[in-house]
This record gives sequence, C-alpha cells and structure tokens, in this order.
Amino acid sequence: MKGIVFTEFLDLVETKFGLVMVDKIIEQSKLESEGVYTSVGTYKFSEMLQMLQNLSDNTGMSIDQLLLVYAEHFFSVLETSYPGLLNTYKDPIEMLASIEDHIHVEVRKIYPDAELPTFEIQEKTETSLIMIYKSSRAMHHFGLGLMNKTFEYFNATATITLEKIKPDGTEVKFIVNKNINE
Repeated sequence: MKGIVFTEFLDLVETKFGLVMVDKIIEQSKLESEGVYTSVGTYKFSEMLQMLQNLSDNTGMSIDQLLLVYAEHFFSVLETSYPGLLNTYKDPIEMLASIEDHIHVEVRKIYPDAELPTFEIQEKTETSLIMIYKSSRAMHHFGLGLMNKTFEYFNATATITLEKIKPDGTEVKFIVNKNINE
C-alpha cells in the first residue's frame, strides 16, 4: 500500500484525535516500519489494519466509520493536490463512472506499483450508477466516503447503497442514485 495512504491517515488521526493518539496507536501496533512512513514508499496493508483496529479500540468508532471519516479527509488531499483531474468532470456520476478507465490510469502514472481496487460499471444513466467494487483489502467504506465527497464537490447529493456480494467485503455492489430535486 502506498505511503501517502499512511501519511494522510496519521495526519487525520492527529487532526481529529491528537498527537497522543497517533503515538498510542503506533505503540500498540507491531509495525515493521515502526510507524515511519514516506508518501512515496510502499508498506504492508497489515500495518494499516493494525492502526485502524487500535484506533477503533481507543475511540469506540467502528473501522467502517473511521474509513468514512478518513475518506473525507483524503478527498480534500486529492482536491488540493490534483485539481486538474477533478476539474475534468462536470458531474459526479460521470466522474464516478470513470474511476477505472481514467482516474486509476492517472494514479498509476504517479504510483506505478499502486494496488488499486477495481470498479466495474454494470449500469449507468445520467442520474444513477451501479458498480461493483473488488478489492482484497475490503476498504469499501473508504470508497463510499470518497463517493459522498464527490457529490459534495459537485454541490449535489445522492443516495448510495452498499450491498456486500461477498460477506468479507472484498466484493461490494454500490447503487448510486443522484437526487434530482436540486
């Protein structure tokens, strides 16, 4: 997993829960990296899982809730760092439908060895989207949070339903319906 995911996660933890919490979750985890990350490095996903679990244990928030909060933070990083990419789109449905064929292509130019989830579009209209998320990491709530922020970015709202296809969350169906009365 790319280091930027770790550095931004720890930045979020510091901002939301304080530096003491950052130290606490790092100390409670058995991290090969010893909690030292660079944005361009590559680290084991197990380190992220340990820190998420320890943050969940210390805050009482579920991992899914934490991933939603983290996604909101991460979207602001994307907005600041890659405004040209976001400005390519005029509509949130259009942007979400292009994750696999455009956004992930651009991410791979910056991070060639990034292990990204896949998004298969099953159905698309001007106001709705059904897509299948697949990832061995099962971070579907991170994806959900990014989708929510995408609609916010375009001053729109949507109802997004998440249905687990596989019980472990490695395959999930997202049903996105843009609210039309806006």
